[in-house]
Amino acid sequence: MADCGKLSAIVLVGGGSSRMGRHKATLPLGGTTLIERLVAELRRAFADIVVVAAPESVAEAALPALDATVIRDEVAFAGPAPALLLGLRSVRHEAAFACACDLPMLNADLAAWLGSILEERNDAVIPVVDGCLQVLHAVYRKRCAGVLERMLGRGGRSLRALAPLLDVRSVGEQELRQVDPELRSFFNLNTREDYAAALRLTESRAK
Repeated sequence: MADCGKLSAIVLVGGGSSRMGRHKATLPLGGTTLIERLVAELRRAFADIVVVAAPESVAEAALPALDATVIRDEVAFAGPAPALLLGLRSVRHEAAFACACDLPMLNADLAAWLGSILEERNDAVIPVVDGCLQVLHAVYRKRCAGVLERMLGRGGRSLRALAPLLDVRSVGEQELRQVDPELRSFFNLNTREDYAAALRLTESRAK
């Protein structure tokens, strides 16, 4: 199994946030921004954190100061696959937990646990929730970069198309609930209604 001390974390922040109406990463949440909250949570388990953000030329690319290494996409809004490739090439360790920036209830303990069950033969550990592969709440080895690059070279853009090309250890809800009983780590923000729900959850936890 992988040593959690030899795992990095990657946060992808490149999306356009069209349904939200503003950049998700800088949404206020619990007295801070969503991206700061996410990085602080990951910092509990990961010493090496890389944030992959949109190019600085993009109007909404400004981020607060983060306790992480921030690198920039070469092309704006190219999708998560090129951003993950850039992240995998930039992390220090041989495997990394990768997630999107829109997970307000991310559980660093769950992220670290996913890394701990990565076997030597596995290229990735990917949870399955509601029957769907959670490709942006998963652990990938750096060697996945080569497969990802070849996939992109053939015109493939979907991260879900990457999974069949890898040796994946999938993790079902029963296992996941042993660490995160309500699976809140997978709650993501797509709409203003999701954001309102996140604010309520944050307020209830603070009481």
